[in-house]
Amino acid sequence: MNKAELTKALAEKFELSISKTSEIVSCTLELITKALEKSEMIQLIGFGSFSVKKRKARNGRNPKTGETIKIPASKTIKFSVGKALKEAVNKK
Repeated sequence: MNKAELTKALAEKFELSISKTSEIVSCTLELITKALEKSEMIQLIGFGSFSVKKRKARNGRNPKTGETIKIPASKTIKFSVGKALKEAVNKK
């Protein structure tokens, strides 16, 4: 499912216009992004949690040339699956 399909499904479920629903979805994603930019944790009970983790600088290897390269420190986003989502996916 992509953003357009999600917007359409929500619009149908809540009997809203596609444009209004699109605005809501975009705003929700913007709020999540802004929170992660500030390294805040986002917890959606039953679904999962988003958090920001720091990666230390490290040495790597260019697979094409074999040359050693320095990989700078960076931040990455971690997603931990919630219990209800995990159970729904694994349901038989």
